[in-house]
Amino acid sequence: MKFTTRELVLMAVFGALWGLVEISLGSIIHAINLPLNGMLLSTIGVMVASLGRLFVPRRGSTIFIGVIAMVLKLFSIGNILMGPMVGIFSEALIAELILDIFPNPSQTAFIFACAGAALWTVVQPFVTGVLLFGRNLLVIWLDLLDLGFRLFGLPAQAALWIVVAMVAVHFVVGGVGGWMAWQLGKVLQIRLGANLPETVGS
Repeated sequence: MKFTTRELVLMAVFGALWGLVEISLGSIIHAINLPLNGMLLSTIGVMVASLGRLFVPRRGSTIFIGVIAMVLKLFSIGNILMGPMVGIFSEALIAELILDIFPNPSQTAFIFACAGAALWTVVQPFVTGVLLFGRNLLVIWLDLLDLGFRLFGLPAQAALWIVVAMVAVHFVVGGVGGWMAWQLGKVLQIRLGANLPETVGS
């Protein structure tokens, strides 16, 4: 699919914004070792990409924005970049696939796109940890249980409840991010007078 010059510029702008979030906010969040930092960065990043989808409501625009952000991630400070770059691309791909299900950008689409991307951060360690860093699946699983204990006070024996709690938190936080992105998009639609889609499913 061919994009117009204006669409390419808009997607580059939103991709740069996502990349800036990863470079600046990402460095701060990792420096202070904030729990669930991947979920927070994923939610904010896909919120930006979803806003870009409002301005360029065409298939492929979300993944294009994600690729721009992924490339900009190369300028981050730190040695471990492959994992975050794979994460950005995967989150953009998941958001793209979910948004493509809906005929037009909508509040529901944004909520599920951001929630789906946030949920990926639960799965990603089991994929990149094994394929990229050679980690043992058991070690990754134990790390997840330890995180569940620290966050929710649940013992390792309550593995099922830890997984349920982690999924619920990621889905809710991502969903709230999607709702916020849609509300912000409507504000931009009014203030910029842009030719954006009418509110759907809200």
